[in-house]
Amino acid sequence: MRVSKNSYYHWFRNKDVERVETATMTLKKRIRFHFGQSMEIYGSYRIQQKLEREGLIYSRSYIALVMREMGLRSVLRRKFVVTTDSRHTFPVADNNLDRNFATMELGKKWVSDITYIRVDDQLNYLTTIMDLADRKIVGWALSEDMTVRNTVMKA
Repeated sequence: MRVSKNSYYHWFRNKDVERVETATMTLKKRIRFHFGQSMEIYGSYRIQQKLEREGLIYSRSYIALVMREMGLRSVLRRKFVVTTDSRHTFPVADNNLDRNFATMELGKKWVSDITYIRVDDQLNYLTTIMDLADRKIVGWALSEDMTVRNTVMKA
């Protein structure tokens, strides 16, 4: 074989690039096909399901990325679901701060928040208490249920 070393290594480095580009072009064609078949309704989740039935296995996030690069967006949007019930009969805490969060005295104004964290298909609740003077966390608690005893009192 009369090929220079430089030519061989150039070919060797780029042989996989062509295969990846071909696979990407095939994926884009199939995404465009299914998107068109759905009258531009399907998003990355449904298109991933269609592609899996064809034997093309890609993650939903990768399909969403490719769709974004192609400029494909579903004409349907998920409806906003209201999850807060403001007309309840439970007691509401007094608004002592009245949006005045500025303070220089340590320990004078504390605020807290609860964050939901999913661990092994189970919700856990992280309660944090922050001092507004130096914005440092002065207490926290992680619990498996959202009771006062296991969240706020432990923090």
